[in-house]
Amino acid sequence: MRYKFILPSLFLVPAILPGQTGQESLPATRLADQSWTANWIGHPEGSPYDFGVYHFRRDFDLTTLPDHLVINVSADNRYQLYINGERISEGPAKGDLLHYHYETIDIAPYLQAGINCLAAVVWNFGIRRPVAQMSHRTAFLLQANEPEFDYLNSGPAWKTIQDNAYSLLPAEGGNLRTYLVTGPRIHLQAGLCPWGWESPEFNDESWTAARNVGQAHASGHTTEFNWELVPRAIPQMELIKEDAPVVRRTDINGNKEQPPAKFPMHIPPHTKCTILLDQQHLTNAYPHLYVSGGMNSKIRLEYAESLFDANGQKGNRDEIEGKIIKGYFDEFSPDGEADRLFSTLWFRTWRYIEVTVETQDDPVEINTFFGMRRTYPFKSVAHFTAPVENLDNLWEVGWRTARLCAGETYYDCPYYEQLQYVGDTRIQALISLYVTGDDRLMRNAIQQFADSRYSDGLTKSRYPDLAGQVIPTYSLFWINMVHDYWMLRPDSAFVSQQLTTVRTILEWYDQQVDSNTGLIGATNYWNFVDWSDWPDDGGHQFGGVPPLKGGSSILTLQWVYALQDAVELMEAFGSRGDKIWYQKQMERAKRAVRMYCWDPDRKLFSDTPDKTSYSQHANIWAILTHLIPEAEEPAMIDRIVQDKSLIQATFYFRFYLMQALHQAGLGDRYMDELKPWFDMLDIGLTTFAEKPDPTRSDCHAWSASPNYDLLATVAGIRPAAPGFRSVSIRPAPGRLDQFDAVAAHPRGTIHVRYNRKSQENEFEITLPDMTPGQLIYQNKMYDLHPGKQIISVKPE
Repeated sequence: MRYKFILPSLFLVPAILPGQTGQESLPATRLADQSWTANWIGHPEGSPYDFGVYHFRRDFDLTTLPDHLVINVSADNRYQLYINGERISEGPAKGDLLHYHYETIDIAPYLQAGINCLAAVVWNFGIRRPVAQMSHRTAFLLQANEPEFDYLNSGPAWKTIQDNAYSLLPAEGGNLRTYLVTGPRIHLQAGLCPWGWESPEFNDESWTAARNVGQAHASGHTTEFNWELVPRAIPQMELIKEDAPVVRRTDINGNKEQPPAKFPMHIPPHTKCTILLDQQHLTNAYPHLYVSGGMNSKIRLEYAESLFDANGQKGNRDEIEGKIIKGYFDEFSPDGEADRLFSTLWFRTWRYIEVTVETQDDPVEINTFFGMRRTYPFKSVAHFTAPVENLDNLWEVGWRTARLCAGETYYDCPYYEQLQYVGDTRIQALISLYVTGDDRLMRNAIQQFADSRYSDGLTKSRYPDLAGQVIPTYSLFWINMVHDYWMLRPDSAFVSQQLTTVRTILEWYDQQVDSNTGLIGATNYWNFVDWSDWPDDGGHQFGGVPPLKGGSSILTLQWVYALQDAVELMEAFGSRGDKIWYQKQMERAKRAVRMYCWDPDRKLFSDTPDKTSYSQHANIWAILTHLIPEAEEPAMIDRIVQDKSLIQATFYFRFYLMQALHQAGLGDRYMDELKPWFDMLDIGLTTFAEKPDPTRSDCHAWSASPNYDLLATVAGIRPAAPGFRSVSIRPAPGRLDQFDAVAAHPRGTIHVRYNRKSQENEFEITLPDMTPGQLIYQNKMYDLHPGKQIISVKPE
């Protein structure tokens, strides 16, 4: 059995090839705007809505091999598709029922003369499915692109069986006592598996004919709205074999082995053995545990980002002494056969895995273990290097964080939620564009948030999302995200499509203004700002919310920050009336904040008019919304950074602190602000955490912002016109004597090399074709042309 796409499942896999990203160029599908002829199918006796795992097969005979045989495939909840035993696709890409994705695949390269077999495993996690999984009922769909192959279409000619080897373990979260919504963990009874079911040689005579459960249709081509089919907008995921983890600890019947045992490992009868594996960095992967023998034994795989000490603290993530694992787990019961593979239907996240084996009369041979890492197929073209200790590691850890938080959508965190939040996604998307130039996941995210819009005008805070959570401040960040895309990508038509949602969000905010003060205060929903230590003024019930009574300078100024971008968008797209109205709203809001929240003694803005709470956040927004004269911004930055009595921004909101530094012309201080990230490296983190310890998540891409700011703030690479038609390079090397930076651009890459010499500062800058720009340094401007140029500037 071969693998083009390495998409692990709970089956015997004798060979694995390097991960592939899928087929990017396919004949145009005839189905995007037409009615389908295939039917959604299911098992005739299977529950439509409860948990279940099902296999589907369709044998067919070919005397002549076609040059192309393109199929379109989808399922609910998810599927993995095989042709002649080779796994070639997984999906569908996450969406909602009004935008339900299908994958288009050319299977011709995998066909053979004679009997061929299309096979799929489909599962529905029922009410315990991930919060990001939108679902109607269990079903599978396949339709050929060309009518001559319509005999392959899903229908009663397909055979199916329910796989009773799978059962669900008790609900997650209790062991970790936190919010865990990535789906259930499984128990696999190997003796019940139809091993080899995906192979053409498998005997499926005992299987039953599939049952039609619904007519497939393209989006908008029906009177009922379930599974409104749209083409997948992103590439298939990349799967790459991880190096084998290090065995850090083994315990056999309570006795620690010194040194720890290694694979392959023999575990005798009537033995309990625990093996602690260390991947040495966090990963998202399908576990691959190969075992032989072990009839009636039980194997548990428990996954964790880090270990915990006796006080429940993580401490240094590299240290294991005196620590235990606390995580979610899967279980496997072997059937005594040789070289069985235990894996999972969905990936797991871990740095540490504890394998626990309890044998009965039959010994177990653990042959090997490794993971198949699953991520969005980003290809980095960027770098930032400088002679700073550990800076290369900081860049690597930041990029790993960003990659592990990117799959079929952006994730806030891979271990606990796998949900695409606007606040996180804005930062993640900027990193993606600067480091790779791949805008597909960002474009997909913008559209999905627009699709999530409620009748009151706000977007959901995260989407796809079963729970329907709303964070109004995140709807504002969505506007900023649209503006980011407009500035960085030449795609005006797509941006134009988003303007209606921009308007509805701002209409909602207009209705929240207090008529007495002109401020925005307590509103419906969760007004999350940052995981800072806010005082509780009784005006809210949720964490991460600043004081709101009497009105909030933070919420009001974030509204202004979004209005600024909306003004530019409306002007560019010809909506003069909206532009003028938004400008008036901005000025009124700014006057209100100055009137009610300015403290002339402290020369700071308070969080509320009663002046009992002061934060970095309010004053960061004051700079980013031009609330104070430009000449006063550097002194304001000094107060924001130096006054430790202010409520401090955590890793997430420090992104906006860095944008304020840049705006105030103080980007030269950026390298000195990286200490929190170097501190994370010092305690063994291999990805950047959600917030300072104690932290829930060890991997949160909103904390990977240095991978953007090293390029955009230190190297100073930013767009000077929409679509990145021209470039502004405003370097801020600070204490660096040299750096080398490359950032992605729609037409290629931008390269900035800086070298501080005794008599001059030298910049070697290379711009893409047809892309002019300006170098701005020490208050002087130098025109830049496409191609390479060297500019020397004498120090002032």
